[in-house]
Amino acid sequence: MSAALKSSRERPSTPRGRIDKQQAMLAAAFTVFARAGYAQARVDEIAAEAKVAKATVYNHFGDKETLFRQVVQALSDTALAANLAVVARLVDDGGDLPTVVREVGFRLARCYCEEESRALRRLIAAEAPQFPDLLDVVDDVSRQIAQALADRLARLSLAGSLQIDDPELAAMQFAALLTGGIDARSRVGTRQVPDAELHVIADAAAATFLKAFGEQA
Repeated sequence: MSAALKSSRERPSTPRGRIDKQQAMLAAAFTVFARAGYAQARVDEIAAEAKVAKATVYNHFGDKETLFRQVVQALSDTALAANLAVVARLVDDGGDLPTVVREVGFRLARCYCEEESRALRRLIAAEAPQFPDLLDVVDDVSRQIAQALADRLARLSLAGSLQIDDPELAAMQFAALLTGGIDARSRVGTRQVPDAELHVIADAAAATFLKAFGEQA
């Protein structure tokens, strides 16, 4: 037996089943909240969706409001991680920077168009009057993504690959070029935008962005 395996067996076991059950309940809760809204969602309906007892939901989360808040936080964390992973691809390694910008734009557009992201935006917009503080959670995700993108653009500018005086403003402008086209084509998130259309949006956004901030700008 390897030392690592032996060590893992000697440590107290991780409650994997509990974590999996919590994830199942969070996923089920999001499905129900997105479908019915917070006020109309029932805990017994969430329990049935997750295939657990109603008491199990209360044991894990306490009440419906706590469950709702944890759903929003969990989905926001997932969206943040996915977007940051895409932004990390924005590097000029001596290859074809326009291709990189187009690819990053396409992947960011796909993150924005994920069903969970679209449903989360609709849910937060609908429930903001009752839970205005949750707007801060979503705003924080947007802020971190924008800052990460600005940091990447600043590096490219310092390397001479781009000509950018204000990386934060440039990041906002690139994001606007992407999401503006998406919101129009998706009818404010009510229509799934095919990848072919996302490529068109990303290519146009990259072309406009590079025309403004490229080496020859």
